[in-house]
Amino acid sequence: MASATRIIGLAKLHKKLQRMPDVAKARIRTAMEQGANEIVAMMRNLVPVDSGALRDSIGWTWGKAPQGAMTIGKMAASNLAGDLTITIYAGTRDKKLGDTDAYYARFVEFGTKNMAASPYFYVSYRANKKKVRSRIRRATTAAAKEVAGSS
Repeated sequence: MASATRIIGLAKLHKKLQRMPDVAKARIRTAMEQGANEIVAMMRNLVPVDSGALRDSIGWTWGKAPQGAMTIGKMAASNLAGDLTITIYAGTRDKKLGDTDAYYARFVEFGTKNMAASPYFYVSYRANKKKVRSRIRRATTAAAKEVAGSS
């Protein structure tokens, strides 16, 4: 004769697991923002400055970058909702900005036939990538521990 198995605390566990995405999302957002700020700060320190337009065009945003900006790609926490996507960018393509239109971001990064490259963009991303990923993993683990420890 088979006996029924009863799991003690199943409802409590289910409640904790439902809370996990919100706690994780908040912690991951903070870790991603910190990483984006560090990458942007390094880019701004490395970029050659003439008028300052290119340096001032470097930034990050949740979601899409400004039109015409050069982007690294997206730093996303793919296992959660789609709103966890940061885009780091430099440059613009807006003629209305006049002298502050930094359309030449790619030329500075990669160089041209008449100008040597002055890498500032991808080198900053690569230098910080592992640290940022590790921080996001730690944030996820901390969120799981927080939820597990709550009542």
